[in-house]
Amino acid sequence: MKKDVVNYFLELIAIDSESKNERAVIDKLKLDLEQLGAIVEEDDCYTKTNGNAGNLYAYFPGTINKKPLLLCAHSDTVTPGKAIKPTIANGRIFSDGTTILGADDKSGISEIMVAIKNIKDKGIEHAPIEVLITVSEEIGLLGAKCFDKSKLQSKIGYALDSHQVGELTIGAPYQNTFCITFYGKEAHAGVEPEKGLNAIRLAAESIVAMPNGRIDFETTCNLGAIYSGSPTNIVPKEVVVKGEARSHKKAKLDQVCDEIKQAVISTVKRYNDQNGNASYKFELEQEYEAFFIPNNAPVVSLAENALRALDIPSNIKIGGGGSDANIFNAGGIQMIIVGTGMNNVHTVNEDITVDQLYKGSAFVEQLIIQYAEN
Repeated sequence: MKKDVVNYFLELIAIDSESKNERAVIDKLKLDLEQLGAIVEEDDCYTKTNGNAGNLYAYFPGTINKKPLLLCAHSDTVTPGKAIKPTIANGRIFSDGTTILGADDKSGISEIMVAIKNIKDKGIEHAPIEVLITVSEEIGLLGAKCFDKSKLQSKIGYALDSHQVGELTIGAPYQNTFCITFYGKEAHAGVEPEKGLNAIRLAAESIVAMPNGRIDFETTCNLGAIYSGSPTNIVPKEVVVKGEARSHKKAKLDQVCDEIKQAVISTVKRYNDQNGNASYKFELEQEYEAFFIPNNAPVVSLAENALRALDIPSNIKIGGGGSDANIFNAGGIQMIIVGTGMNNVHTVNEDITVDQLYKGSAFVEQLIIQYAEN
């Protein structure tokens, strides 16, 4: 594999790997990890995600008798992520504007792989290292959710899946998703609309009554999709609304979700008649649990020491999004999210600077060194 982190990153983003279609990049990473001396396994997560590749687990035996250090990143990208055409100008890497770049999260993978290669090439003594490349992270952390956590020996780890190098995210919220189906009564829209009950009207009035947007400093709610599929000449009998709510406090999350449901109940009740034409189905699912790790925890101190050794300022923060770290913290491994240099992710304006890639790789290398020494 290429030793230069920029060239390796360019290799990876040239391989299409939108969620559920990660076979080619997983095959490459498997070969590269084996060449670096790892014991590599791929699980059967694809049977649960309906994808074409499983999570990739790699174990590097160490020369220092300690628990392993876990390094984690994900192999999938959001859409549009096919046939990415990168450009490097003024130290910045970006796409041609028709696709995302794929720095989320191939910058994280590149920094892990090149850091380990540098450690090996320099003959540096190190503790065992576990590397986990998860699949289908972008569509609900699916790979991390179905990975067998008992396989991991590490007690601390790092998810390389955030913005600037130096960012240390020590907390992230709970997330619930909801799906509400409103049922009305269909009728001919031009001949006898009064005989119908418009399900979109039910949904719209419910939405107006729901909490939405920024609720407070640690709680948000968003409606992301609404669809019916009914032609305009029919009073629609059914409409589906999907959304999510997040909070760092479980009680607040529960309250927001209850307020959403109550808005639905009151609207449907107001429009119901003696024939019971108005009804609804409310489905709520917890996507992941919150986590919070104290500033003085070893996993945080180690990262700060590694950054200090490189004269990179640390920026400890609480995040608003979810990542694989939510899943692994719930599974008993202290994991924080660290920056890799990615910007404007999930958009066609995504970019990363060459300098950040080099800093990110050096940071991972220092994590491995500092962990072995302390």
